[in-house]
Amino acid sequence: MQIALLGGSGDIGEGIGLRIARDTSHDVVIGSRRREKAEDAAASYRNTLAPNADDSRIVGASNETAASEGDFVIVCVPPRYVLDTVQAVRSDLKDDTVVVSPCVRMSRNETGFHYQSSEVGSVAEEISDVLPDQVPVVGAFQNLAAGALTDLDRDLDLDVVVTGDDDESKQKVTALLEGIEGLGTCDAGALANSREVESLTPLLINLSMNNSDLHDLGVKFR
Repeated sequence: MQIALLGGSGDIGEGIGLRIARDTSHDVVIGSRRREKAEDAAASYRNTLAPNADDSRIVGASNETAASEGDFVIVCVPPRYVLDTVQAVRSDLKDDTVVVSPCVRMSRNETGFHYQSSEVGSVAEEISDVLPDQVPVVGAFQNLAAGALTDLDRDLDLDVVVTGDDDESKQKVTALLEGIEGLGTCDAGALANSREVESLTPLLINLSMNNSDLHDLGVKFR
C-alpha cells in the first residue's frame, strides 16, 4: 500500500516515514507544497535507511500528487496549516483513502505548553468537517514524540490511541501501526474522543521538559 505523508518533510513526518519504510512493506510518498523539497526529504530519508533502502519505496511529490496516490493520507503539517492543506487536496483523494490525523493544536507561554481546543473540538474533527462525508478520518500518532520516532536506534515500547467513526478504517490504521516495531494500539472509540487524546500531548511535552529522565516521553497503557 501507499502511505502518503502530507508535510512529510517535517519532524513528525520524518519519524513516521522512517519507521514505516524500515518496519513494513508499504511504500512511502513524502508530500510537500514544493515538490523539490519533498524529493530532497525523501532522498535524505533513504540515505538514513541505507544501505537497506530501496529508492523506489520512499519518493517525494507535491501534496496533491501524494494525496492522489495514498491509500493512507497522514496529515503531518503544523496545525495552523492543516485545514488549508486538506482543502487543497480533498478533490485528489481516492474513494477508499483513509485520512489520518496526528495533529495537536497547542500554545506555549512561560509556564509550558497548553492544549488549544476549537469550537469543533479537535484537529481530527476539523479535518473530518472539511472532507466529503464518505472519506473516513482516524486520529492516531498524536502522543508520539518526533524525537523518539526519528531515533532509529531507540527501541519503542509505546501505545498509540486510535479514534474514528468508521470501524473498518480504524482496523486498517491499527494494522498499519502494529506493523511498526514496538508500537501497540488502544481503541478510544469515536472521532469525537480525539480531543481527549490530543490534550495529553502538551502534558507529555511538559513532563519531558521538566524531567531529565523523561526525554521524548510517550504512553503505555497497562
